[in-house]
Amino acid sequence: MERIKSAVSTLPLYFVFPGDLDTPTGGYHYDRRLISELRALSKEVIPVALSDRFPTPDQDALVDAEQKLSAIPDDAQVMMDGLAMGVMDQIVSRHARRLCLIALCHHPLSLEAGLNAAQQDALHHSEKRSLHCARATVVTSPHTAEILRTQFDLDTNSILVACPGTDRSEFAPCLGSPPQLLTVASLTRRKAHDVLIESLASLTDLPWQARFVGGDHFDREWAQQLQAQVNQQQLARRIDFVGAVDNLQPEYQQADLFVLPSRFEGYGMVFAEALAAGLPVIAARAGAVPDVVPASAGILVPADDAEALAAALRKVLSDSTLRQDLQSGARQAALALPGWRDSALLVQQLTEELVNRSKC
Repeated sequence: MERIKSAVSTLPLYFVFPGDLDTPTGGYHYDRRLISELRALSKEVIPVALSDRFPTPDQDALVDAEQKLSAIPDDAQVMMDGLAMGVMDQIVSRHARRLCLIALCHHPLSLEAGLNAAQQDALHHSEKRSLHCARATVVTSPHTAEILRTQFDLDTNSILVACPGTDRSEFAPCLGSPPQLLTVASLTRRKAHDVLIESLASLTDLPWQARFVGGDHFDREWAQQLQAQVNQQQLARRIDFVGAVDNLQPEYQQADLFVLPSRFEGYGMVFAEALAAGLPVIAARAGAVPDVVPASAGILVPADDAEALAAALRKVLSDSTLRQDLQSGARQAALALPGWRDSALLVQQLTEELVNRSKC
């Protein structure tokens, strides 16, 4: 998106999101840090919380969303998290003329795993209509920007890429015995824990312990299936379901290897955090992951390929020299990652640009 210099806008930014802003997921972490950094840049940010029923809202949730948008004054700048905006196209379209809407798309909802064709089509149609109501769209990776351009027909000049920031870490892999594998992700189908469990079941001849850090609140039925899969494979003593945690730093400190074979990632903040911690990464070559994890820092395999994932894990677990090389590559790659202030500055400049162009 083209940049121009301007005076700092005094307009507040209404930040609309569903549920609890403290929810321990990558998307909510992005929202929290963006709000915090914008405020540090003297931008007034007014949070507007919608129902936690999104992205599958009931009628009460939609009525509540309509009322809260209606309470925002005319011509206000409003950033809306795509987790809600993508499924409230009718409401968004009614407010598009009077509000300066800025969409925040972590990744398209229609690309979630486990959806049937009808669900994908419905989500794609709703999200496309909502995105076209926005004056601009903020995305978290160049990969997502390309998807919105080619599959949602958004103009390239209306899209701003503001990658998640990464906090610099001083800690390094613990080089424990047995090696500690870390996975950080909510227990949802898109994160492909099932593929990882299948892979680990073929590696019981090697020493390792695994920690699955992430909540089960998005899909409790799927989480139960994963637990059953672990029990069936007799891995309960080697895989620990930790649940959601507020502070991930101790988890990274105790780990030797980060592994997450997601079926799709709009960016993958945890991969960047793993690099910053000096952890080698094993992941699927899916979505924006190749943009974050270079070959010098990890091994990427095809998505949904448990055999290839197992082979990569065996290779790294069996070769301490390779692990050390990948650790060095991870630390080097982390030096190029943006900080949160960098991301916030881009968004601040966008809000100023929209004012200067008289778009809001």
